[in-house]
Amino acid sequence: MKLKITVVVAALGILGVAEVLAQAPKPTISIKGYVLDSACAFTKDLKKPISKACAESCAAAGSPLVILSADGAVYWPISDATPAVGQNAKVLPFAGQQVNVTGKVYDRGGSHAIVIDKISAAPETK
Repeated sequence: MKLKITVVVAALGILGVAEVLAQAPKPTISIKGYVLDSACAFTKDLKKPISKACAESCAAAGSPLVILSADGAVYWPISDATPAVGQNAKVLPFAGQQVNVTGKVYDRGGSHAIVIDKISAAPETK
């Protein structure tokens, strides 16, 4: 009986440590990529946006804009506020452009999201 209690206490301790680590502050990282329509990033398998006007048109129709990095990873701009607020207004000035983004990245189930601290236009690479 004493061994079972010890095992249960140890398991609870491990779960407690895992919970604390899961809630640990996320490090700030930098990403370089293109701002484009989320649907185009997936359905058209684009490497970069078709045009600024195209990305702006999709955003105006309600589609979320995302950041597509050079390695093909898609980062969804998210809010860390509750209730959450859309981030299109923050990235819309950069629609169709390559950007440098700094923020906290969250990964879940193969998806990437970023809470943007700073975004700026990046020089176009050829």
